[in-house]
Amino acid sequence: MKTLLLAGAALTAVAASPAWAQAAPQPPRAAKKPHQVTSPNGTREDDYYWLRDDTRKNPEMLAYLAAENAYADATLASLKPLQDRLYAETISHIKQDDSSVPYRERGYYYQTRFTPGADYPVIERRKGAPDAPAEVMFDQPAMAKGHSFFALSDWSVSQDNRRVAYAEDIVGRRQYVLKVKDLSTGRLLPDTITNVEPNLVWADDNRTLFYIAKDPVTLRGYRVMAHVLGTPVSADRLVYEEKDDTFQMGISRTSDDRFLCIGVSATVSDEQRCAPAAAPTRFTLVAPRAREFRYGADHMGDHWIIRTNRDARNYKLVTVADRELARGVAAWRDLTPASDSVFIEDFKPFRGFIALDQREGGNRMIRLLTDGRSAPVKADEPAYQMELAVNAEPDTDWVRYTYASLVTPTTTYEVNARTGERRVLKVAPVPGYDPSNYVTERVWATARDGTKVPVSVVYRRGVKRDGSAPLFQYAYGSYGVSMDPAVDPARIAMLDRGVVYALAHIRGGQEMGRGWYDDGHLLRKKNSFTDFVDVTRYLVAQKYAAPGRVAAMGGSAGGLLMGAVANMAPKDYALIIAQVPFVDVVTTMLDASIPLTTFEYDEWGNPAQKPYYDYMLSYSPYDNVAARAYPAMYVSTGLWDSQVQYYEPTKWVARLRELKTGDAPLVYRVNMEAGHGGKSGRFERYRQGAEWQAFALQRLKVAE
Repeated sequence: MKTLLLAGAALTAVAASPAWAQAAPQPPRAAKKPHQVTSPNGTREDDYYWLRDDTRKNPEMLAYLAAENAYADATLASLKPLQDRLYAETISHIKQDDSSVPYRERGYYYQTRFTPGADYPVIERRKGAPDAPAEVMFDQPAMAKGHSFFALSDWSVSQDNRRVAYAEDIVGRRQYVLKVKDLSTGRLLPDTITNVEPNLVWADDNRTLFYIAKDPVTLRGYRVMAHVLGTPVSADRLVYEEKDDTFQMGISRTSDDRFLCIGVSATVSDEQRCAPAAAPTRFTLVAPRAREFRYGADHMGDHWIIRTNRDARNYKLVTVADRELARGVAAWRDLTPASDSVFIEDFKPFRGFIALDQREGGNRMIRLLTDGRSAPVKADEPAYQMELAVNAEPDTDWVRYTYASLVTPTTTYEVNARTGERRVLKVAPVPGYDPSNYVTERVWATARDGTKVPVSVVYRRGVKRDGSAPLFQYAYGSYGVSMDPAVDPARIAMLDRGVVYALAHIRGGQEMGRGWYDDGHLLRKKNSFTDFVDVTRYLVAQKYAAPGRVAAMGGSAGGLLMGAVANMAPKDYALIIAQVPFVDVVTTMLDASIPLTTFEYDEWGNPAQKPYYDYMLSYSPYDNVAARAYPAMYVSTGLWDSQVQYYEPTKWVARLRELKTGDAPLVYRVNMEAGHGGKSGRFERYRQGAEWQAFALQRLKVAE
């Protein structure tokens, strides 16, 4: 505790010192306490392990976090005017009374609507027509009052439209509370269930509600339960329990509303079982699980449509008639061919045709499969994304989707699958923004192994490509999650100050297909890190940016990327921003009690096996901190984070403070009232973002 008290005293002294002393606050130092982390493959010393406290009540740990926040306040104090300007500029690009495009389901039109100044939207519906009187379902601004964190994460209306079940979180740890409201009276029913996933489905009887219960320790959703309204929770029926702790689960209704399905999924395997929604008691298995066999089934009319990787690395669609489902994969018939260049991301069946959500050449696009013909939906830019929007009713020829790029605001379209007619339903308003002032490009950087890595780039028109501009580069690169381009109101202020923004589509995502993911996880994970560095070096060599004026950013698994890059190539970056970073890879993956660990053995490897232990240890950011000059760093976490526990970045920062050389600042911002996504609310995330943006502009030497 002596070290912490000294750190606190130093910060206090700075506040009372002359102006020249206030410019150099002293960073806190965490105490070192010997601790050994044992494993089947070796023992490691971890002097900062004590910073883990699952109760989040340890006074010494909390004192250290408070000291880090105080140091961050002091270090960034001079940037407060710039933060305020950036925040004001950002919210000036947000239409405060915005609303979503209404969609129809079972006779009602549903819509979300913001009022000026509100952090949360009102969710409402209208009966019969989009301009009918509004019926407020959720007044979220009122629901959020008195809570430092609030999230309404899922809601589901009963089939008779009379009740709505919803999942609410007021802590940020993603341990949701299930509640039910009577929509005719607005009254909350007594049915309340704690520690559930935000995934709720009604049966056709309008009284039985299916939900997923979480394990109280690991927070893994592992049981599908059926609750009958008006009965005690203790009487809820166990429908299905997943024994394999490497699988996650979800529940849904099929597109034609006839079946209720339970799906379980791991990195390399899926399994699905479905029952008639009118009598969901006996669930039929679609196909048994097997390693490297993935699928997801939907239903329309008298047949099933299934997306699968069976004999198709990049997935294909197959179909099987109801009467042949029990025959298994032998009865599956191809609807689309296997492809080495086209990756099928998702699909949506309608009566008479299918909308495909797929990737080709690094872009996400929509293709319509109608009467045996396949036609792509038009795009007008080199780097873009299309995504299927809400299509709640299958009896239509019109398909809704969204289009966006780094220049074009998100636009909601609908296209007629029969005629090809396309019409705009809404262009997301971005006040004070003119797309013609900006340029977007798709470039291909050559990685050190010869792989061509797609990069989406945007900059303000007139910025010279002469090797003098500052660059801000972002990536994720894990779990097969692809990063798609879109306009961000918070990015405009940087672009207007001459910063070039690059979105690096590195391996570990699926922008280029399943092989792109396979080449960026498990024993090939380092490809993600080297891709990121090689993209930076390519952009600098091509004079998009100046050496020494590059900032890098990533969050969560992208924070692992930042930690690895900081160790591998610290001289390439003026600043690294790591948000809620997963940086203590080996220790976390050795602990099956930590949420998500068991799900992710096929993502990172199981360190109980020596090849994975050795490989993970070779890149784990925490284990590879060394006495070297790191770039300036901004690290953030949330005390209540359930995805990446707060103590991972806390330990990492403590070790960096111990070992790093040079005088580049390291700022650690701890949100004491939030989880993985930071504080809740529409404007709050922009207020938080203005802090690291101001720091980034300072480190990139962008003049105000």
